[in-house]
Amino acid sequence: MNALITAIALWLSANFALPMPGSPPRVEMAPGEKIAALHYGPAFAANMPPRAQSGAGDIVAVYDDASRTIYLREGWQGQTPAELSVVVHELVHHMQNLSGARYECPQEREKLAYQAQERWLGLFGRNLESEFGIDGFSLLVKTRCYY
Repeated sequence: MNALITAIALWLSANFALPMPGSPPRVEMAPGEKIAALHYGPAFAANMPPRAQSGAGDIVAVYDDASRTIYLREGWQGQTPAELSVVVHELVHHMQNLSGARYECPQEREKLAYQAQERWLGLFGRNLESEFGIDGFSLLVKTRCYY
């Protein structure tokens, strides 16, 4: 996995001017419940319907800044451009974290991660909408600060 992470980090650094991380992230498989809790926070995730907690939602991975860990949903194999694009997305967050980048809100930091993921998918003739159902409007909502 470290060779894959290094190759993707080199690609991200060359294409998005992100500094190479001094150390790779940890990568762990996790059930949907843990990914939901890390993404939404434990209090919110505890009140989610069981179907959403089990990973039926659209959250397939999450990066935890504190532990410097990418959590991939159990069952991830890394055999398709879409599955690899999830690592691309989360590795952007690792690189942002280690570089000390600051954002006005959590959604703002998603913008570059989705741009990188879209470009990665484009290398294979795919896009966020075809692979994950994320259209332009959804992307706008996921990447803008609202307050």
